Amino acid sequence: MSAPCDAGDVGKDVSADFEYAEATMERSVLCTGTTALAALVAWCCLASVAWAQSGPAAPAPAAAAAAGKAAAPQRKPLSLRQVKMTEKAKNYYVAAWGVDKLKVSYTSSGNLIRFSYRVADPERAKLLADKKATPYLLGQRSRALLHVPVMDKVGQLRQAATPQAGLEYWMVFSNKGNLIKPGDRVNVMIGTFHADGLVVEGS
Repeated sequence: MSAPCDAGDVGKDVSADFEYAEATMERSVLCTGTTALAALVAWCCLASVAWAQSGPAAPAPAAAAAAGKAAAPQRKPLSLRQVKMTEKAKNYYVAAWGVDKLKVSYTSSGNLIRFSYRVADPERAKLLADKKATPYLLGQRSRALLHVPVMDKVGQLRQAATPQAGLEYWMVFSNKGNLIKPGDRVNVMIGTFHADGLVVEGS
């Protein structure tokens, strides 16, 4: 009767034991019955130990990618409050153009976009009320270029009175086709005046 397989002894030198098992298998061809069966059992035992020592298999690429994606934090979209104008930008518009509280609003119908500002320095703010300076509003996402509509007997839908300190002035841009939407960033251009990256607020 053959000796039982000792897993502790086999684990000492896997490669040598495999050579021994192969030699045993070759000799078992000449043997019969119990001898051949014992050699087969020994070889299977060696294979099991070698597999256990090789360590767990590496995760499949698809599974690893899925795990990494699940662990990665999801980015939340910025709210309108988070992207409002910084204090540095506010100070710039006051110093360069004499205006503050710049605001772009989406009307309830969506057909008009309203741009408003407050005058801090009437002398510097004259350009924004100059009828010769054509206003434009450019959508950074849609690349749509909006104009101030002209009404019969009224003219352009904008305030063009002489600026006075502390007062708010406005103009509206035609948004036919709803090309500009709340949350979009836009550039307002009136002659050499440029206000870039203003966020369109909801109605």
